[in-house]
Amino acid sequence: MLPKYTMPVLAAAGFLFGVFQVVSSNKPVPIAPAAAEPAASPYQTFIAGAGIVEAKSQNISIGSPLAGIVKSVKVKVGDRVRLGDTLFFVDDRAALADLAVREADLAKAKAAIGEAEAGLHDAKVLQHLADSVTDLRAISTEELKRRRNATLIARSKLVSADAQVQQAQAAVKMSLTTLDLLNVKAPVNGEVLQVNVRPGEFAQAGPLATPLMIVGNLDELHIRVDIDENDAWRFRPNSKAVAYLRGNRRFQTDLTLAWVEPFVVPKKSLTGDSTERVDTRVLQALYSFDRKKLPVFVGQQMDVFIEAPGFDEESAPVNAKPSTPPA
Repeated sequence: MLPKYTMPVLAAAGFLFGVFQVVSSNKPVPIAPAAAEPAASPYQTFIAGAGIVEAKSQNISIGSPLAGIVKSVKVKVGDRVRLGDTLFFVDDRAALADLAVREADLAKAKAAIGEAEAGLHDAKVLQHLADSVTDLRAISTEELKRRRNATLIARSKLVSADAQVQQAQAAVKMSLTTLDLLNVKAPVNGEVLQVNVRPGEFAQAGPLATPLMIVGNLDELHIRVDIDENDAWRFRPNSKAVAYLRGNRRFQTDLTLAWVEPFVVPKKSLTGDSTERVDTRVLQALYSFDRKKLPVFVGQQMDVFIEAPGFDEESAPVNAKPSTPPA
């Protein structure tokens, strides 16, 4: 038989254990330290914005004007290209066959020109013989009119043959244009940033969610900064600006305003963070910087701070005209 104090002791021990569990479970969870300390603004009042690195020419998404199977790809990622260099070929067998048909039609039309010229010359000779007859009794009026009409008909046939030659030449030019469109070329001097097409794959025409290639001029890099519409009135084109490399704030560089896109657009999520606001609109400013000072890549994010007046400061509205992007 258990001692009479056993049950009260066990009950007290269970009660104390429950209290300990409740107290220990209610302790705040310690916040994990940040993998990298966030950048801090060097200005007392400022506009903060997320920036993304892009090429001087902007990141050009390359597409194909005509759909078809890719025949060959002439470049790879990192290759430097010049304006007009071939990027890739789309299968041109059907276009070459069509060109052969058009050239044959052109040759036929040119032959018809010679036939029409010979017919006109013959009609003119017969008319001249008829017109040279001085005795009207030697040739009937009907025959004279028939020969003159034959000359007019022969002249019209020559005009028609000449029009057919022009039509055939236009068809040949159209086939040559099609062949040229199947040869996709670089639109600018720059570097191949991304290749998403391989020989044998089908290249769709028109805008694509994933471009076939991305090309850009990396001689100079720009940072595209999103400025919240609520801060747009505080933005000044001549204000100082600085950018910090996301992930290592020790890397920073001063920025020079390249141009401002004055059309306010809906914000796009850059970070992918579920807490990032995407229901607002932003003014986009593009800044240039010395790429030798920062180990950055196109598409990388930057933390940008722009010196600006405070919310309680009165300041004149922006009247400065933004510079225009390069052609």
